[in-house]
Amino acid sequence: MSDTRVEHLTTSGVFTLDGGSWEVDNNVWLVGDDDEVVVIDAPHDPAAIVEAVDGRRVVAVLCTHGHNDHVNAAPAVAEATGAPILLHPEDRVLWDMTHPDRAPDGELADGQSLKVGGTELTVLHTPGHAPGAVCLYAPDLGVLFSGDTLFQGGPGATGRSYSDFPTIVESIRRRLLSLPEETVVNTGHGDSTTIGAEAPHLQEWLYRGQ
Repeated sequence: MSDTRVEHLTTSGVFTLDGGSWEVDNNVWLVGDDDEVVVIDAPHDPAAIVEAVDGRRVVAVLCTHGHNDHVNAAPAVAEATGAPILLHPEDRVLWDMTHPDRAPDGELADGQSLKVGGTELTVLHTPGHAPGAVCLYAPDLGVLFSGDTLFQGGPGATGRSYSDFPTIVESIRRRLLSLPEETVVNTGHGDSTTIGAEAPHLQEWLYRGQ
């Protein structure tokens, strides 16, 4: 257990949706120990991700959602490591925009438990940014991997197809703000935060959603 750790790298590329393109920096999170890891999101640069894996067994490539800037390197990482790609089924519509000829290998489901390196990740379905968006909670580590559901200062974007602001606010209120305040939130883009730091913003989000 003491050897279980969280590792981080950043990759850069382009996010595309609804006919637009945006340059983005994405966070990639590895959770595990000296023998095995999971990769949480695989964007842009498969070689950099495989290098960070450093020969360890990859239990799975976990996709927090199906936007291209979170999954475009997933097949290459899976091929290089032999790992399965897991995605919530409600995000297949987004996945298929990037990988129409390559399905994920398995599904993520709300409440599902994934074990790696002596710790456990619990899948929390948190729709809003995308219909199949999930967060991954590691209570032993005191860490939540929020994808694009929750950022430092507010919820993920909901101005594009397959997203909905009231839904994301409800996901955050119901599924995330009930976690311990000291829980570290490792996000899909930008700096990490904590549940306690974001909780005071909830009333502002609820007001905006009315």
